[in-house]
Amino acid sequence: MFPLRDHNPSQRTPYVTYVLMAANILIFIAYWPMFDTPREINNFFYTWALMPAQIQQGNQYYGFVTSMFLHGGLMHLGGNMLFLWIFGDNMEDEWGHVGFLGFYLGCGILAGLTHYAADPSSTVPTVGASGAIAAVMGGYVLLFPKAKVDILFIFIIIFRIIPVPAWVMLGAWFALQLFGGFSAPLTGGGVAYWAHAGGFVVGMLATLPLWMIKGGTGFWQRTDMHPPHPDATYKLSRSSIPKVRRK
Repeated sequence: MFPLRDHNPSQRTPYVTYVLMAANILIFIAYWPMFDTPREINNFFYTWALMPAQIQQGNQYYGFVTSMFLHGGLMHLGGNMLFLWIFGDNMEDEWGHVGFLGFYLGCGILAGLTHYAADPSSTVPTVGASGAIAAVMGGYVLLFPKAKVDILFIFIIIFRIIPVPAWVMLGAWFALQLFGGFSAPLTGGGVAYWAHAGGFVVGMLATLPLWMIKGGTGFWQRTDMHPPHPDATYKLSRSSIPKVRRK
């Protein structure tokens, strides 16, 4: 189940979202050649990633920020940028450009703290923007729980694009992070599940004052729990025009 897009284009150009995506992509391109030399890329990550054991010793606090702009491979980068592209524009619309940047970076740091608290002695370098992006998703589901999100559903040989409410897709994603976080000690690590789950919760809590300022449940009633502008239409979307069959 992969999200492809939402039906809610932003009302203004999401400059900060684009800049964050560009920064992640350009930084990845800059150190991409290091992947050909395992020792070099490992040293790079050990220097700039979030390393809980180093934080515990009072070192490398900068890793809470630098790790948000590093990725472990093309799929890791591509997945994170897809989620940021889908959900970031509407959140930037509501927060404003400067407010959204502060929200993104602040929640990303708090997501990193959640990861650190889960295992302070870990010596595994952690990289990725997913904690901050999880916060964007948490805020999105609070503001727009019924917004339509197209997901690509794959089951063996069945491929279908299905529009679902944001709360269904993001709620399922959050449940998977909790399951992964609790089962990781038994199955092994590799994914910062608690950074994802923590970022999601932090994003919801950080967005709660904004939601209340906009009217809380009154905001939901005015917008029907969608972004406050018309949905986008896509060529692959089902038409509402009834079919007329030949006699």
